[in-house]
Parts: sequence; C-alpha cells; structure tokens
Amino acid sequence: MAINVGGLVSVIVFYLVILAVGIWAGWKHGKKSNKETGTESVMLAGRNMGVFVGIMTMTATWVDGGYIMGSAEVVFTSGVVWCQAPFGYAVALFLGGLFFAGPMRSAGYHTMLDPFQEKYGAKIGGVLYLPALCGEILWSSAILASLGSTLSVILGLDNTISVLVSASVAMLYTLFGGLYSVAYTDVVQLFCVAFGLILCVPFAWSNPAVDMSSTSPATWGGTIETHNIGVYTENYLLLIMGGIPWQVYFQRVLAFRTPKQAQTMSYVAGLGSILMAAPPILLGVVATATDWSIATNGSINVTAEENGKIILPLVLQYLTPAWVSYVGLGAVSAAAMSSADSSMLSSSSMFARNIYQAIFFPLVSERHVVRVIWVAIVVVAALASLVALTVNSIYGLFVLSADLVYVLLFPQLLLIIHWKAHCNSYGSIVSMLTGFIFRILGGEPLLGLPVVLAYPYYDPELGQLFPFRTLCMIIALVSHMFVSLLASWMFKNNYVPVKWDVLHCFDAADKSCASPPVRQVSNILDGNKSVDDKFRCQLSSNSSDATLSAEEFELTKTHQGQINPTFTLS
Repeated sequence: MAINVGGLVSVIVFYLVILAVGIWAGWKHGKKSNKETGTESVMLAGRNMGVFVGIMTMTATWVDGGYIMGSAEVVFTSGVVWCQAPFGYAVALFLGGLFFAGPMRSAGYHTMLDPFQEKYGAKIGGVLYLPALCGEILWSSAILASLGSTLSVILGLDNTISVLVSASVAMLYTLFGGLYSVAYTDVVQLFCVAFGLILCVPFAWSNPAVDMSSTSPATWGGTIETHNIGVYTENYLLLIMGGIPWQVYFQRVLAFRTPKQAQTMSYVAGLGSILMAAPPILLGVVATATDWSIATNGSINVTAEENGKIILPLVLQYLTPAWVSYVGLGAVSAAAMSSADSSMLSSSSMFARNIYQAIFFPLVSERHVVRVIWVAIVVVAALASLVALTVNSIYGLFVLSADLVYVLLFPQLLLIIHWKAHCNSYGSIVSMLTGFIFRILGGEPLLGLPVVLAYPYYDPELGQLFPFRTLCMIIALVSHMFVSLLASWMFKNNYVPVKWDVLHCFDAADKSCASPPVRQVSNILDGNKSVDDKFRCQLSSNSSDATLSAEEFELTKTHQGQINPTFTLS
C-alpha cells in the first residue's frame, strides 16, 4: 500500500504541535518555579493542579486509543450491549472519587503504593508494584496498538514504525516536563478527540454504502445469551473495581490541591468519559450497517473476525472524505498519546519512589530519583511498544489489564484504605498468592495459558462461563482478612512466640500491628522552605511506636533545597 502523503503530513504536524505544547509546559513550569525540581514536581505537578486542567487530564487519561478503538471494535464484532469498558470505567471514576480519592489525598501520599509500604514495609509493599506494572504496560500496549493500526490503515505506514514513533513522541515530552507536560498536552488532545470524532460521525453515517434500515437493532445492539450472563456481569465488576487501583488515576488525585477537589474531579471525569464514548460507539454501529463490498470497491472483504481490530480506521478510510479521515486520525492519535504518556510516567514514578528509593537507595537525593524516573520512562515505553506489536486484540489487552488489577490489587487497596488497623503483612502475602494461583489456574486464552482448574459451568468450546475472576478476587480478599486476624490473634495471645514474627509485624512490647506513625513536618528551614505534606519515617517494616524522637528519623536535603524522607525499612 502506498504511503498517503497528505495524511502523513497532517500527522507529522499534529505530533510536532503536541511535542511543542509538552515542551512549552515543562519550560513554563521550570521558569516559574526554578527551584522546584524534585520528585513531587515531576510526579505530582507540585500538588497544584488547577480545576480546568485537572478535569481535562483526568478525562483524557481514560479516553485513550484503546477506549476509542476497542469500543468501535466490540460494537462491530458483538454489539453495543457488549461495549462495557467505557461505562464500567466511568463508574470506576465515580466510586474512586467517593471511596478512595479523599483518604489518599488527605494522607498526602506520593504514589498508590505508599500506603502499602507505610503499613507493610518497603519490601513487601513493593511486591505490589509487579501487578501494577503489568497492568500499566498492558494498558499502554492497547493504546499504542490502537494507534499503530490506525496509522497503518489510513496512511499505509508500517505498523512497527507507527507504534515506535508514537511511543517516542509521547516519551520525549513526558521526559521534558513530567506531569505538567502530560497535563497540558492532555487539554489539547481531549479537544482534538472530541472535535475529530464528532466530525466523523455524520460523514460516515451519510455514506452511500451505509444503510441503517437494512440492519436490525438486534444486529448492532447485540444479545446476551443465557450462558453468558455470568461473564457479562463479571465484566462489569472487573471494569468497575479493576478500574480503581491505577497509579495513573491516583497520580492525578494526589496532584490536586485538596481532597475535596480530587473527589469532585473524579465525578466530572466519569461523566466526561461516558460522553466521549458516544462517537466511537456510533461509528461501530455504522460499520455493522455498511456494505463493505461497495465501500471498498471489492478490494477488502471486511469481517468481524479478521478486521475487528482495525474497524475504526477502516470506517475513517472508506466512509469519510480524505480530509475528514485526517481529522479523525488526529483524534485517535490524540487519544492514544494522552494516555500513553500518563501510563509511562505513573509506572516510572512508582518504580523510582517505591522500589529504587524505598528499598535499595533510601539516602539518594531528589535529583537522583528524578533521573531514575527518566530512565524508567524509556524502559516502560520500550516494553509497552513490544507488547503492542505482538498481541492481536486491542479490546483484549484493554480488559486483561483490568483483569490483573481487579484480582490482585483491588482487595489490597480496599483493605489498606478501609480496614487498615487490622491488616498485616501475613494477610497481604497470602492474599497475593491465593489470588494469583486461582486466577492462573483458570487459564487465559489471550496469553495462551491452558485451563487447569475448570470452574462451574466450564465449557470446552466457550471457556469459563462462571464469574471465576470475581471468585478469585473474593478468595484473595477473604484470605487477606482471615490470615491477618489469625496472625494477630496468635501473636497477641502468645500462642506463637513473638520471636517467630519474621515479618516484624508485632512489637514485643505491646504485640500490636499498627501502622507506622505519620509525622507532620513543616517550617523546616532551608531558606525558609517548608514541606507541604506528610513525611513517613518507618523504622521497621511494621513498627507501632506512638512517638518518634528527633534522632529516630532523618531528612536529607538535595542541592536544590528539597527535603527527602529517609526510609530505614527492614
């Protein structure tokens, strides 16, 4: 296929504009706050996220390439009723704001993993980085795969080149300005998505090859067969509860000025994400009512099985004028990049703070940690690009990322926020192991994992029909609670000597398993610079001392006058 020069030029211009906005945002912030170059500035925009930019960046983060391409794909292949991801993630934003945003922002955390490391210690809490990282990479891969497919179909570019170039552009401006660059580019990208997709709908709908009267609502609406009720219900549970424990979400929650603002922005973003789902759903409906032999002049035999992944690019290519398809291409590119950059930054932030600094090098300076974030961004971008080039289904990647987070992270986050006084490291470890084992035994066709454990209603052809992922999540949740209470009862009543407390959850003096103290540090003089949030200084994995002397915690200062909490975690 020959390269579409006009479309290629429009994409290059779009990429240059986005890159320029990202670099400008980073430069503007650097000029305004010359000394604010620490991790809080890069990761959380100095906790000074404005209302308008906050709404735009939180909405744009969820309305990504996988969201748009995946929605059109599943409508074309299965019907509107099976397009669950947009609505599930919208509800996740509402529930995240209602139950999680307030407590997380009030505590002044830097990442989603901070409360785990505060409670369980750096090493055990850091283990939760693995499912979080896998979820972020799968999500980023879905985003990049959607963009690569679009550029390949409309422009005739090689899919590999499309993915790598797109990932590189997003990586560059993220490196330059951190969350500031990501947030400001999100504003531009969200406007591009809204304008581009809304513009495409009437042109595609009115194409002569489209005959809505020839297609019944049952065709484009889809049906839910009796044996799929369990799967359908679980998909919503997976998307709603699995859509909450994401660093990319909490990075924005923690960047807002107040807890109330963080909650409000979650609600507004949830509403915005539902509205933004309408255009791709409509374009998916148009695809089902299209006579593709007429639209393509017989050049392509479009089928759900073969072309579902690229149905949106095909709609833009064959059902809209060339200039409209370029605008639509810009919309898909904007959606993809608005979330790819966020995912790169969020997973890199967790690695630098919760793994590199908290576990291995607690005394490093803020500037050093920022450099680690830069390196991690490059690595994450490379891993996401690799997965995007090797997996076929965009929607499958989209759902699989939520699957992993749902089973392994949601029970942990729910309990650490709302049952913290009773949690301990023993329960957390057992929860991770049981959830992981039962989930793997259920198999995963997308990864080629065979079914070892046939749950009720298993069908050799249709697969697992029982909501086994939810069962795995419940097993993980219950095992966490049971083992935590059992360990507490055994050590508190001296049925097991405290010397056998290998995870240091229970202090010999009072046999409690309280979370480490949180100290409010302010007005620390270094040119009258104050620290705006809470520093957590943990002397052991689960120390329960009520007070700390001045000698029991350390604060190290970087060359920029930043204050860096020193973790001494066992």
